[in-house]
Amino acid sequence: MMTTAFTARPAGVEICALGEGPVWDGARQRLLWVDIDGGVVHQGALRDGRIAATGEWRFGAEVGAVAVAESGELLVAEREVLTRVAVDGTRTELARVLAPGSTSRLNDGAVDPAGRFLVGSLDPGQRSGTEVLVRFENGGLTTLDNDLILSNGLAWSPAGDRFYSIDTIPGVVHVRDYDPVTGAAGERRAAFRVGGGLPDGMCADADGNLWIAVWDGGRVECRTPSGVLVATVTVDAPQPTSVAFAGPDLDLLVITTARTEGFPGSGRLFTARVGVTGLPTAYWDPAR
Repeated sequence: MMTTAFTARPAGVEICALGEGPVWDGARQRLLWVDIDGGVVHQGALRDGRIAATGEWRFGAEVGAVAVAESGELLVAEREVLTRVAVDGTRTELARVLAPGSTSRLNDGAVDPAGRFLVGSLDPGQRSGTEVLVRFENGGLTTLDNDLILSNGLAWSPAGDRFYSIDTIPGVVHVRDYDPVTGAAGERRAAFRVGGGLPDGMCADADGNLWIAVWDGGRVECRTPSGVLVATVTVDAPQPTSVAFAGPDLDLLVITTARTEGFPGSGRLFTARVGVTGLPTAYWDPAR
C-alpha cells in the first residue's frame, strides 16, 4: 500500500514542558490540552489555522489528562486523583486512583462512547509491569488492566465496538471487543507493534484508522486496525506526544509535543491537514 506523507506546521507559541492529551470541545469550539510536568490544563481557540491560548487551570502537581462534559465542566486526571472542575472553577475530588505518595502517576485518558472516563498510569522510575488502566463509573473504579508497563493512548472504532490501548515501552497497540453501551470489554490481544520510536498518544478517524504519535520518532503514523502503515506526518519536534482531530469539520489534526533541547519548536502545538476527518469527541457524562 502506498504511504502518504504530510508535514505538520507549528500552530501556537505556548511551549509546554510535556504537552499532552489534546481534546476538541465542539460545543464551545475550543481545544483543551495539558502540560503534564507544568501541572496545567490549557484552553485555546482556532484562529486562522493557528491555536491561540484563551485560558488555563493550574494544579499543584502533574496533570495527566483532561476530559470535558457537555455542560463545559472538566474532569482532570491529577497525579493520583480525578478532580471535577465546575464551570465556575470550583474543584471537587471524585476518586482516588493511586495510593497517596505512589511513585506512579496518572497518564493518558479518554472518554468511551457512553461517557465513562478511562485513564492509565506510569512510573517514571520503574518498568515493573504493574501499571493500571481503570474506568471511572458510578462513582467508583473498574480495573481493565493491571499488568502494563506504561499505559498510554486510548481510542475506539467508529462504531465503538473495538477499544484500542497502547502500552508504550513494549511498543504494542492492544485491541479488545467493547460494548459501547454497557462497557463490557473482551479479552485483550495485540493488534500490532510500532517501531522506530515509542507509540504514545492516539486517536481514531472516521474511517477507523488510528493516528499514533511516535515519541523519539519525530512523526505521527496512521495505521489501519491491523497495523498497515497508511500515512506519516513529519513533526519538527523529536517527541510528539498525542493527537486529536479538531475544528468545526474535524479535519485538522492537532499534535502535542514535549520540549526537547536543541529543537526550538518543540513543546508547541502542531497541526496538519491529512485529508480525512476525525470522530467527534465523546463527552464525559458525570452521571455515569
